[in-house]
Amino acid sequence: MIVFPAIDLIDGQVVRLRRGERSQMDVYSTDPVAVAQDFARRGATWIHVVDLSATFEEDESALAHNRSAIEGICQVPGISVDTGGGVRNLAAIERLAEAGAKRIAVGTALVRDRAFAREAAQRYGELLVADVAAAGGVVRVNGWREGAGISADELVAQLVDLGYRHLVFTDVTRDGMQTGIDAVAYQHIAEVAGFPVVASGGIATLDDLRALAALGPEVIEGAITGRALYEGNFSLEEALAAARS
Repeated sequence: MIVFPAIDLIDGQVVRLRRGERSQMDVYSTDPVAVAQDFARRGATWIHVVDLSATFEEDESALAHNRSAIEGICQVPGISVDTGGGVRNLAAIERLAEAGAKRIAVGTALVRDRAFAREAAQRYGELLVADVAAAGGVVRVNGWREGAGISADELVAQLVDLGYRHLVFTDVTRDGMQTGIDAVAYQHIAEVAGFPVVASGGIATLDDLRALAALGPEVIEGAITGRALYEGNFSLEEALAAARS
């Protein structure tokens, strides 16, 4: 199981939100490249990077700071970057690909712009990841601020037809809250998708990581962990060991 330490960016700062709420933000670093370098030194091979300023459609200064940070993170030796946030057109995908991203997430467009989502998958294939977030079984879009009027099961079942073979699935109600994970829910989502899922939202302990890893590679491709790392619940080295167990 891949462990994806998370770097969420707002205006070039490393932050974590609670349940995706912009007003509930903690800042952990003003040097995201240094954070990525530290993750690499400690054994990470992938990093999950989210451009929250793009997601929230913030001003050009914030967007520029995040673009610079993402470009810098992509240049950290030994690291593959999985990134997304506000990816709404082919130009955004091309820019991230040119920066060196190895996976690029498409989220809201899976619901709001199917033509783009399908064209992007046809053009970029394995480079793209479906980014699906849900609360109470209902998909959330536009930075999780709006309900999409479609169930998570319904959307996930359509991903293969749209051309997607990678999926990050986030439990919005648990994200950033350190409440623990619902392993059964991720197993269900993987069954609906027909391929393994990257689990996101609520990881609080090493037991959460062990529970996900125990589901096996046909169910769980990886797990994203953010606040638990930054708050010192466990070290990255411990997380990597738990994933191997």
